[in-house]
Amino acid sequence: MHTRLYRNGVLDKEGFPAEEISDYVRDPANVVWLDLCSPDRHDLALLEEELGLHELAVEDVVSENQRPKVDVYDNHLFITIYGVSLDDGRIDTVEVSVFVTRNALVTIRANERFDIGQVVRRWDAAGHRLGGYGVAFLLHGLLDYVVDGHLDVVDELDGRIDALEESLFEDDRQLDGRALQRTIYELRRNATRFRKIVMPMREVVGALIRRNHGLVAGTEIGPYYEDVYDHVLRVNEWIDSTRDQLANLRETRLAQQGFRLNEIMKRLTGWAAIIAVPTLITGFYGMNVPYPGSGRTWGFWLSAVLICGISVGLYAAFKKRDWL
Repeated sequence: MHTRLYRNGVLDKEGFPAEEISDYVRDPANVVWLDLCSPDRHDLALLEEELGLHELAVEDVVSENQRPKVDVYDNHLFITIYGVSLDDGRIDTVEVSVFVTRNALVTIRANERFDIGQVVRRWDAAGHRLGGYGVAFLLHGLLDYVVDGHLDVVDELDGRIDALEESLFEDDRQLDGRALQRTIYELRRNATRFRKIVMPMREVVGALIRRNHGLVAGTEIGPYYEDVYDHVLRVNEWIDSTRDQLANLRETRLAQQGFRLNEIMKRLTGWAAIIAVPTLITGFYGMNVPYPGSGRTWGFWLSAVLICGISVGLYAAFKKRDWL
């Protein structure tokens, strides 16, 4: 558990018990931050009592896999967002629930993989400029860190797709088709899962800008939230672009496979036509009836010349047309 107390925009105290929160929030000059990681029912009950949180919002904290959203209650906001990272090529998500009151911010993390220390460092770096905006300043730092993480993930996905596109046109003998198909599948799965997280973020940040009970709209911190919203739009456009790239990548791979199959069939057909010539001639001379040159030396040499001549002629003709 982490706690902080800001008084008039300046960090005044930290590390105090959660039971003292209700005493501090009575003073409008104070802003309190509380962070919980994997809290139990007792911790949530204490939090509900200290800040007067709505029971439905507390139930959403317990329920896993919530959609990113903003719920507006009488005396607070409830926000669900996700920290995202790439772990060994797979999307790793951490659900973060946020309670926002007039002068208190509560963050509840599903596990330790969400680095709250990075958020705190952002607060410390910008506190001298934005600390006076209270809860809006703390919430902005949290959202900015989360959205920047989304940008990093989509940038890495885009880089992997670019590398995959280049590998498509390498020598087929160096290309592992099964591994390539597996990589394309995993990238499509990651992109789809990631899109489900970042798409609702437009509504989350947009709602905070428009429906915030004076938290953001009409204040000088509004442009900072607009900047976060611009980053959210950029992530959404970028992930849609990567999905289109993956679709094109898959279609290109299928087209390559079809082209390669046609090349193989063309070569097999050409060789079959060449092999058919000696088969035809030897079959003709193998008949049990008299034929020109039967029983004579020149008949053998004639058949040999015909086999070699026609086969070489077919090979040259097919090679010229790039059929072999």
